[in-house]
Amino acid sequence: MTPRLDAISIITADLAASLAFYRRLGLDIPAGAESAPHVEVVLPGGQRLLWDTEDVIRSFDPGWERPAGGERLGLAFVCDSPAEVDALYAELTGAGYAGHLKPWDAVWGQRYAVVLDPDGCGVSLFAAADAK
Repeated sequence: MTPRLDAISIITADLAASLAFYRRLGLDIPAGAESAPHVEVVLPGGQRLLWDTEDVIRSFDPGWERPAGGERLGLAFVCDSPAEVDALYAELTGAGYAGHLKPWDAVWGQRYAVVLDPDGCGVSLFAAADAK
């Protein structure tokens, strides 16, 4: 048997705030999920994105501590055009989410920006620079 990547997990201090952020990015998260300690959505392609509260993690890993000192994993959302990157960045930062990198034309051929989710994790927004 060969292992295959099946899920990516987000551990959050504030589940409702995290779900609200990712809904703004177009994820189809069920209504009322905020009341659950664990949430899952199936992504296109079949992988899953999971959310757990810090309390849930501590329930089976009592020694778990919130990471400090930088990110280890980031999520990236592809947009249809450079204009969509700019608009989505403006929408998210206008809604109070922290911008980390304003949209710019990256040397690797993308319009690229980074917004922080409610737990301070960088979420990249990008589109091919030549996309219409």
